[in-house]
Amino acid sequence: IGWGFQLQSPWIVGALIYVLFALGLSLSGLFDLGGGFMNAGQGLTEKSGLSGSFFTGVLACIVASPCTAPFMGAALGAAVLMAWPMALSIFAMLGFGLALPLLLLSFSPALARWLPRPGPWMDTFKQAMAFPLYLAVVWLIWVLARQTDANGLAAVLIGLVALAFSLWLIGKKDGGPVLAVARHSSVAVGLVVAIAALAAAARFESSPEQVASAWWEDYSASRLAELRDDPETAVFVNMTADWCLTCKVNEGVALNKDQVREAFEAESVVYMKGDWTRRDAAITDYLAEF
Repeated sequence: IGWGFQLQSPWIVGALIYVLFALGLSLSGLFDLGGGFMNAGQGLTEKSGLSGSFFTGVLACIVASPCTAPFMGAALGAAVLMAWPMALSIFAMLGFGLALPLLLLSFSPALARWLPRPGPWMDTFKQAMAFPLYLAVVWLIWVLARQTDANGLAAVLIGLVALAFSLWLIGKKDGGPVLAVARHSSVAVGLVVAIAALAAAARFESSPEQVASAWWEDYSASRLAELRDDPETAVFVNMTADWCLTCKVNEGVALNKDQVREAFEAESVVYMKGDWTRRDAAITDYLAEF
């Protein structure tokens, strides 16, 4: 298990694509995320008390863990190595920071006067919030495309259409018992197609990407050992993943630069890169050493 390891699984990535897409369609008004079996996951997060807080946190952690660097990632990385009182204090302070705006409002009701009053703008705002979710879906589809091939990507896109069709039917009113049976049967078929499409996508694997202009070597434990034994050579190891947004930003703004390449060549530094987008036992073992 490593940081953001859940996004190494096409099953998890595909399921998150479905969940965020469904939430976006709900915010857009295609259907009402009300009662029924389709609301099982969201219903857990809306429970009052500890259970609602727990399931809301689970969803937030699964989606947000690749994006917690550089600031929260450092704090959490330190917390897991500390004794439990210190570790819990770090998590408590993170929670305190997230709750601080509402906490200030509760202690100073006068601040609430600065908040906008309820009105029709809230429905417009709700619909506008669907578009960040759609962007997150696009990002996850890109991650899935890096884990599978074109066939797997097409399967998930078919699953999204089937999911949207099912959710559209869920938002329709029953027009009698016969139509109700037909609607419910169609919803079930659509959901089965969506799940089958996800299962099909998870079976496909992407081919290793060959970058003609690459100036790094692919990670190899034996090659790394060979370089470390050579007193005339240094090695720089970069472990990355396509679902790690911070990793991609670091590569774009800092590592994949002509100045860096020239400096490495001048100092006899070999640049080695490991891709952890999809689970790799060798990279997992290497990360476990640290």
